[in-house]
Amino acid sequence: MNKFTINDDDQSAVLSADQKGNGAGRASLDRLWRRGCDFLGSQYAIMAGAMTWVSERNLVAAISNAGGFGVIACGGMMPDQLLAEIRATKELTKAPFGVNLITMHPELMSLIDVCLQEKVGHIVLAGGLPSGEAIARAKNGGARVICFAPAAVLAKKLIRSGADALVIEGAEAGGHIGPVSTAVLAQEILPLIDEVPVFVAGGIGRGEAMASFLQMGASGVQLGTRFVCASESVAHENFKKAFIRAPARDAVTTVQLDPRFPVIPVRALRNEGGERFNQFQRETIKRVDAKEVDLAEAQLEIEHFWVGALRRAVVDGDVENGSLMAGQSVGMVKKEQPAAEIIEELVDQASAFLERNSA
Repeated sequence: MNKFTINDDDQSAVLSADQKGNGAGRASLDRLWRRGCDFLGSQYAIMAGAMTWVSERNLVAAISNAGGFGVIACGGMMPDQLLAEIRATKELTKAPFGVNLITMHPELMSLIDVCLQEKVGHIVLAGGLPSGEAIARAKNGGARVICFAPAAVLAKKLIRSGADALVIEGAEAGGHIGPVSTAVLAQEILPLIDEVPVFVAGGIGRGEAMASFLQMGASGVQLGTRFVCASESVAHENFKKAFIRAPARDAVTTVQLDPRFPVIPVRALRNEGGERFNQFQRETIKRVDAKEVDLAEAQLEIEHFWVGALRRAVVDGDVENGSLMAGQSVGMVKKEQPAAEIIEELVDQASAFLERNSA
């Protein structure tokens, strides 16, 4: 059957035949992401993106219990807070989960030690290129290290530094992003990297896209935006409603106002909070020019701004003045549903897509 000439009735028949992920499509999916599943220790090679204030014990445990791989977002937590969060997550799931640590965190080494103490199997180092010392500390303690690679040359460098797996995340993602699209990164990096598993992230909202990246050589995927409206997510009702209402075009990026002041772009839903950030950025630039604060400290203040703005939206429900960090896949978030149902949909869509292709 030519997949470009399937009529509506034929397509419905094909989809219903593999509705539960049976048949050749499911077998192909299991084969394509076997390396990723083995690496994560999960049923499905679907990593959850770490979203500050959202990716906490309840959502992380729900995703892992459903066969995916939940990841705690440490964000600005201090070691004692992370310790409590890891232990609370263990009370809710016996399945594997990871912890995402921000490389610029002043207590990074202590946070790594907490993860090792609690026998966390996977540590994700994000928010910048991690030092060789940080990678070695985690690996020597028995954890597998996952790093973000924004370009092929950096992917190779991270592997030489000891990274056990990579995430390539495109500009379609929510939160802090790089300048290159997921599709381009996948074409640039997947054909060159086979030493370690590579997970693709950014703009993935359906199983068909997931399967396509697996066919290109990915070992798995990472999704964040789709899980914000999971029933188990503690995000405020207003935050979830904003996601459900938003089309993809409303997920826009912040702008850099001064090339002397590099600020990593952030993708979020358009609102007053974005305008407030621009004003904060202008004020911070003036303070740097006046030598009231050095560049490194100013950049840390920017991070603190985002943490506070995100908390206002996620926790307090202030969706006008807070930060609504979201990827462009937000247009595919249509309702609140259990994490297990989201994962089942993704797996069924991927299986049906592969089933149609095999036909």
